[in-house]
Amino acid sequence: MFVRTRHILWHLLLLYAAWLLMMLVHEAGHVVGAICSGGHVTRVMWSPLSLSRTDVEPNPQPLVVTWAGPMLGATIPLLIAGLCSRWRLGYLLTFFAGFCLIANGAYLAIGAFSPAGDAKDLLRLGIPRWVLIGVGTPMLIAGFWLWHRVSPRFKLARSE
Repeated sequence: MFVRTRHILWHLLLLYAAWLLMMLVHEAGHVVGAICSGGHVTRVMWSPLSLSRTDVEPNPQPLVVTWAGPMLGATIPLLIAGLCSRWRLGYLLTFFAGFCLIANGAYLAIGAFSPAGDAKDLLRLGIPRWVLIGVGTPMLIAGFWLWHRVSPRFKLARSE
């Protein structure tokens, strides 16, 4: 019983750490988008107690800055996981890449129906709902596929 509880607590801690790191990478994507498009980052809010946010002013290319968050926030961890997949703990990076794909994909796909944050901004900037669904859904599928690939390493099933 104690071993099972310890495993569950470890996995919950892993999910929370993945959430915090995902927000950090997502906001880094916005920062990169702002710098590359000539914008000026005025503030990055990242806290374990709230959702993260990046403020850019002036923002000459808001579409670039807005798309950069979820797109780089998903692809950077995926690239790192691919490069480090042969490492002993590479499965943790693959898990994190899957987490980032799922979180950013859900953010876009669900945001098409319940706009908030970046999805709300993208809709306001003229991006059709079907584009958010069309980009977010494959990200979700890829993230769950990655999780399926590494799930045996997490030993969640009860051993008899």
